[in-house]
Amino acid sequence: MAVIRFNPWKKVYKKPFGAVKENEVAIFMIEVIAEKVVSVQLIIHKDFQKDKTVNMSKTGETEFSCEYFFNHQAGLYFYHFEVQTQVDDEIITEFYGPTEQGGEGQKFSSAETVWDYQVTCYKRAEKAPDWYRNGIFYQIFPDRFANGNPNRIINSPKKNTYIYATEEDEPLYVKGPDGEILRWDFFGGNFKGILQKIPYLKELGVNGIYLNPIFEASSNHRYDTADYFSIDPVLGTQEEFKNLLDTLHENEMHLILDGVFSHVGQNSRYFNVNGTYGENTGAYNDRYSPYYSWFTFIDYPDDYASWWGIKDLPEVNKEDPGFQKFIYGKEDSVLSKWTKMGVDGWRLDVADELPDEFIKGIRGNLENFSEKILLGEVWEDASNKISYNQRREYILGDHLQGVMNYPLRNSVIDLLSEKKSPKIVAMSLMKLYENYPVDIFFNNLNNIGTHDTERILSELGHHLKKMDLAFAMMFIFPGIPCIYYGDEAGLTGGKDPENRKFFPWETINQDIYDDCKKWVTFRKNNPLLKDGEVCFFYGEQLFGILRYFDDDYVALLINPGNYPTTVNGNLTFISDETSMVEEVHRRLSNRTLKENSYLLITSEQKRKSIEKYRSITKK
Repeated sequence: MAVIRFNPWKKVYKKPFGAVKENEVAIFMIEVIAEKVVSVQLIIHKDFQKDKTVNMSKTGETEFSCEYFFNHQAGLYFYHFEVQTQVDDEIITEFYGPTEQGGEGQKFSSAETVWDYQVTCYKRAEKAPDWYRNGIFYQIFPDRFANGNPNRIINSPKKNTYIYATEEDEPLYVKGPDGEILRWDFFGGNFKGILQKIPYLKELGVNGIYLNPIFEASSNHRYDTADYFSIDPVLGTQEEFKNLLDTLHENEMHLILDGVFSHVGQNSRYFNVNGTYGENTGAYNDRYSPYYSWFTFIDYPDDYASWWGIKDLPEVNKEDPGFQKFIYGKEDSVLSKWTKMGVDGWRLDVADELPDEFIKGIRGNLENFSEKILLGEVWEDASNKISYNQRREYILGDHLQGVMNYPLRNSVIDLLSEKKSPKIVAMSLMKLYENYPVDIFFNNLNNIGTHDTERILSELGHHLKKMDLAFAMMFIFPGIPCIYYGDEAGLTGGKDPENRKFFPWETINQDIYDDCKKWVTFRKNNPLLKDGEVCFFYGEQLFGILRYFDDDYVALLINPGNYPTTVNGNLTFISDETSMVEEVHRRLSNRTLKENSYLLITSEQKRKSIEKYRSITKK
């Protein structure tokens, strides 16, 4: 039996690390220690295609290497190794592939049971605008942020809805026997309110806003679009939106809109069940409607395809040429109108329910404008997502430039709630880094809370120190940090609608706010957090993130537990051993971390310490 070693997270075994660009070469090296090695082979295949066998040549006493040319188009490639050794007269065949966590692998007894490593092959680097890569974003659920009208008057109240008596009221749904919402509730947040709070956002350090849907709709969340070309009057007018947009730009801030193109509202202009837009208009009322081909009717008109079976949300056929032209045609389309107005980018709702070609069409439209960003809502590892029985290609080039980083949120909660060990969390994040094209990884919109999740403070048991650690992880991690409105103010809440309370302007938790602002400032003052490489490290009770570029570095070490712990030189770095890694390890060793606390060291601190020492000795 041979001793076999391979770890794609170390460059000695695989170059380049992680994803590989189309038509580039990767070098694989594996160590095999045995009395007699008969053959070592790389077994590799492109997604859903047959295996190819590449013979590996002996390049050292125990090292075997080969090159692989990724010239069979972009996509996912999967590989393992087959090793034959001889003991006496017996030929022994062993297979080597990854563990569930990734990194250093394990041996398997047969080709049928061996697991494969993944290589993501992408078409081109997804360069994002500088304004985005330098961004500190803030997600606003428009109805719940601020009302800028005198005396908090609500704009254009909708029929059959209710308005809360005070902004401190708890959100509540009024539902029917089948769980359907009978009355939508509104607090009355609007564009004027956001406009008035620009100084607050600037003081916090925010320079980018992501708005939940703003187009005309029946609900308070507006994911049931009624008219893509009209602003919801509860929020204000188109002129007020343009004023907000222009004022943000004057303050060197940018705005991303939520694009909801998978489905529309039941009572929209396009479907029009209740006849709001005319008794004989819309696909539901007229087979000859220009919108009829957008929808799939099983039994006209009451049985139709809807999003996740919710009849309120008729599903749109994204392959319909008319709908495609309507959304992203070069002229007179939804995207063209709002992007021409000055919108800086789009976040695509349920991106994995939009065909790749549809997303490519949206990207093509945005390429007609300069300095725009296209992001997608994806909850899992976006590199290998299968949706509707198709492997998604949306991060391989010409589609999305980044995705919402829900796996980071999951890791933050798993670590700080001690649901998973620091080692498992570090390895899962490293696997994500390995699978994503590097520019996608650094373009991701990082979040620890959104309108679809429980409030992070509630998830962490209202623990203020853990909240500080959650902010630390989001702001140190590669990608663009995005604060969910009110998280910095101490809002709590479970699932929708509890996570959509009105912003507590009179009762902001100053300790949480100060912690959040501290990390915003630290992020802005350390440019390498924008582009610097990343290494994760861990101890039995400790988790760390190292960001570095050349000899500059920032290292964050976290103790998520409820007891103090000391670093006894026993940290494991998931990286190649370098003098910088050794230095960071040495500087952290013998340090004690209190419960639910962190250590933060930088190369700048070391330089200042050396300069101070030299100035003292000169005296």
